Amino acid sequence: MLDPFHSGKKKRRSFGLLEIDSAIDSFLFKAFSAIARGYEAFSAQMSRFRVTGFKRALSELFSEGATVAAAGSVVILAFALTAFEETEENWRQNKDYAITFLDRYGREIGKRGILNDDSIPLEEMPDSFIKATLATEDRRFFDHFGIDIIGTFRAMLENARAQAVVQGGSSVTQQLAKNLFLTSERTLERKIKEAFLAIWLEFNLTKKEILKLYLDRSYLGGGAFGIEAASQFYFGKSARDLTLAESAMMAGLFKAPARFAPHVNLPAARARANEVLDNMVEAGFLTEGQVYGARINPATAVSRDGFYSPDYFLDWAYEEVLRIMEGRPEHVLTVKTTVDIPLQQHAEQSVQTMLRQHGRANRVRQSALVSMELDGAVRAIVGGRDYGESQFNRATQALRQPGSSFKPYVYMAALENGYTPRSIVVDAPINIGGWSPRNYGRSYRGAVSLTTALVRSINTVPVRLAQSIGRDKIVETAYKAGIRSELRISRALPLGVAEVTVLDMASGYATFATGGLETTPYGVLTIADTNGNILYDHSQNAPRREQVFNRQASEDLNLILNGVVEQGTGRRAQLPGIKAAGKTGTTQAYRDAWFVGYTGKYATAVWFGNDDFTSTARVTGGRLPAMTWQYYMAFAHNGVSVPSIPGVPGSERLLDTPIAAAGGEGEIPAPNEEIRQLSQAAVTVLRRIEDQFRTARALAGRPPVDSEAGGRQTSLPNDAQVAELTDDAENGTARGQR
Repeated sequence: MLDPFHSGKKKRRSFGLLEIDSAIDSFLFKAFSAIARGYEAFSAQMSRFRVTGFKRALSELFSEGATVAAAGSVVILAFALTAFEETEENWRQNKDYAITFLDRYGREIGKRGILNDDSIPLEEMPDSFIKATLATEDRRFFDHFGIDIIGTFRAMLENARAQAVVQGGSSVTQQLAKNLFLTSERTLERKIKEAFLAIWLEFNLTKKEILKLYLDRSYLGGGAFGIEAASQFYFGKSARDLTLAESAMMAGLFKAPARFAPHVNLPAARARANEVLDNMVEAGFLTEGQVYGARINPATAVSRDGFYSPDYFLDWAYEEVLRIMEGRPEHVLTVKTTVDIPLQQHAEQSVQTMLRQHGRANRVRQSALVSMELDGAVRAIVGGRDYGESQFNRATQALRQPGSSFKPYVYMAALENGYTPRSIVVDAPINIGGWSPRNYGRSYRGAVSLTTALVRSINTVPVRLAQSIGRDKIVETAYKAGIRSELRISRALPLGVAEVTVLDMASGYATFATGGLETTPYGVLTIADTNGNILYDHSQNAPRREQVFNRQASEDLNLILNGVVEQGTGRRAQLPGIKAAGKTGTTQAYRDAWFVGYTGKYATAVWFGNDDFTSTARVTGGRLPAMTWQYYMAFAHNGVSVPSIPGVPGSERLLDTPIAAAGGEGEIPAPNEEIRQLSQAAVTVLRRIEDQFRTARALAGRPPVDSEAGGRQTSLPNDAQVAELTDDAENGTARGQR
């Protein structure tokens, strides 16, 4: 009988999914079985070796060391992968721009980029200078593979013997790697990257190429990068013509150009040059007789009286020029900037004076400051205590947590989403997934208004606001205000556990000060080519500013922040006769301290901390940052009219007197007019005379002079006075972050 289900054709056997699965299972079973048998055989073989006593201790130590070394290698390689990302672009190209910078009044203040004669062949550099550099910086340069292990060990011994850092262990290649790819931050991550990049450079370049790049890219003080530019600046001649004495003085600048620059401290420069001559003799490059003439006839630099270069500002402005001119054929440019030299100098003086007076006692070594007008024109940038020691710009490059100084963005988001300054929020313990932020002092006030919460820097209230309006709206508000760093959303975000730059904070608060008008920081006014043709004009080419915040919400926030200065944690920032608004901030373990504030004229942000993120001696934003802010802003507002802060009654100050040309605003001198600036010594004497006039008794029959009108604080509190001032509670995240 015919089977109805049989087609009559011979059915081909197919290799189906079950067969594939069976084959894979069989293969895996056999493979793991073989591995297991091999491991058992290996274990049985190793069990025959029995080590006891001292040998066993050594073997155990070696085994544990190998394990730790393997784990450490994985971590180090992780850093190396990020380091090598820096080499992906055309790193050899030294952005071939030759830029002359002018201040806001048209006076030359410095240069950046390279000029046609800034670089000379290595073969044409004086032999004495090459030997002086290698004898001082890296004697084994032609023998090591990028890292001088012997030199590093020798430096460690010398530093241990002197109980101080007297010798550096970095090779020339390592220093070049830092200059080309990295920053000057003193962190373990940076040192690991530096080591890997140094080895990478050794594999990709010859020794002569490495040395040539090092001599061309190193900062040697006076705004000069590279041996040729420095030789022209210090001695007024090409590096080809340097004498032995001049070569020794130049080679001594690599270590600390600000400290040993001959136009700043000639005795120190000559003493350093003498050390370089000693190094040349010790290294066997020259004999004592050959260096004797250079010892008795030391080099003398050309006069640079009145020279000043705002280097941190110029570095930032240089990057802005590169961004604006990207893709343009013109590379020799003259750039007029927004920097105000008197304000810039006083900003540096404010930071340096505060660190000098209070840094050691408070275990704080660095500070940064950015000051801008409310349209975004940056008037001053201080990226650290000493540009000669570190060119890393902490004002524009360093990312630090802002602490409570971030809270105004939370409150602005709340004010734009239905809250008012009189809205009541409960200050009480709150728990979010096991995270419980606490107030400083661990006390709670119960029902409080938004005004009280921000003035008193209460922690639980911004956290509750974030729960109500959403953290994404807080981030959006911060971006609209002017924060350009990427913000990571977290539960602690409302308390400032994010990372921002000092420039971010200054521009963000400037947006508040304008009543919600977008404020973008800028440092370039015009860019012209060699023929004087204007290639860029900020007044014409910059995008139109937009109203990013509700006007009423901005006015409400301004009034609250004015209360912070007059009644809250920012009282040390008060300016006599001028209304100010701002906010303090201090992060967990006292790693960062901030004061960011504004008047109707300027917005200024100040940060104090350490590069290695170590804790300060309980420095809060209401202390050193607020004091520095007040010291700088009092000077900046001397003799200028101050517009009102929207929403703050009585914040306007009008003056009938014209503003001096050396001040922040007013009559702009003619381009060719010579502006003379007093020396620092003369300024100090005049200030003492001014103080005597202020405190002198009035003459009989004459009314006393109102010394407060347009007055300026000219002295900083001493340590005893600082100790007498008390701090109000600031911010904090969980477990007492302030």
